Amino acid sequence: MGLKESTIFVTGGAGFIGSAVIRHVLTETEAQIVNIDNLTYAANLDALSAVASNQRYAFRKLSICDGTALRELFLKFRPTAVMNLAAESHVDRSIDAPAEFIQTNIVGTFVLLQECLRYWRGLSTAEQARFRLLHVSTDEVFGSLDSEGCFNEQTRYAPNSPYAASKASSDHLVRAWWHTYGLPTIVTNCSNNYGPYHFPEKLIPHMIIKGMSNEPLPVYGDGNNVRDWLYVEDHARALTLVLEKGVVGETYAIGGRSERTNLSVVESICDHLDDISPASHGSRRDLITFVQDRPGHDRRYAIDCSKIERELGWRAKMDFSEGLAKTVMWYYENRKWWQDILNRGYRNTRLGLGEAK
Repeated sequence: MGLKESTIFVTGGAGFIGSAVIRHVLTETEAQIVNIDNLTYAANLDALSAVASNQRYAFRKLSICDGTALRELFLKFRPTAVMNLAAESHVDRSIDAPAEFIQTNIVGTFVLLQECLRYWRGLSTAEQARFRLLHVSTDEVFGSLDSEGCFNEQTRYAPNSPYAASKASSDHLVRAWWHTYGLPTIVTNCSNNYGPYHFPEKLIPHMIIKGMSNEPLPVYGDGNNVRDWLYVEDHARALTLVLEKGVVGETYAIGGRSERTNLSVVESICDHLDDISPASHGSRRDLITFVQDRPGHDRRYAIDCSKIERELGWRAKMDFSEGLAKTVMWYYENRKWWQDILNRGYRNTRLGLGEAK
């Protein structure tokens, strides 16, 4: 489908990745965007301040679990596509409070699929052929890798955390609605994202903010868990391309080809902060403290993104070293953005020690 004269629903559009997608689509295409977000704790409309006045942008506060409200939006705006980024996403929180993840990630996806199907069945043949539902998922559904190999589109699902299990379930629902009902869906599985506007509970912003305050930097276990890092703006480009040119029924793995241990990422953050604002006590690496590991902590993730590179011509543009330096500088120069989050009551306290509610 082409994006010209398109109306796209972006669920979870006030989140980290969703807001990057909206900024990219409004800047680089002529599509209209309807941002559907329930504004839970990690949502932040400030990330969309640069495009909020755009005449092609609209925002509606609602949950994807609310089928009646979704139905009204479909009838009002008549979208040509839906990009589903609405999700609870923090692994540690899923360990402590899995029920919220089941509700949003599984039940919410089911409700959204039902409303998409209801709407799609009422379209003309030409409109049906153009419609797409792009479901955005994670590489965590595949479980943990040893020291060799990468995840790809044929990798067996083996989720290990409540978060990963909830996303795996949502992926299976999306595929089932394609195979059973013919709803034109596409699924993507991405590696760890990073960049500006990332909520402070995630590893990179968490360490940047603590490092700026010269607080201890808690690294789980031995710090040698490996993640593949993808700059969020590269991911936004990839998702837009998949929506426009991806094949219905297919899955696309999206990665940054930037594997790093958690410890090496934290050490690099320390070095960048030392360059920007040297601390009186010496190197911020001295603040690194090894703490009790997360239960069931996956050892390694890595994505083989050859399919999207080969078939759609996408490439990750941002080198990790450059992207991390830009990210650290963004948090340094935008203290008010994350300080406002802290002032609203968020605390960088330890979660995910295995005492599920």
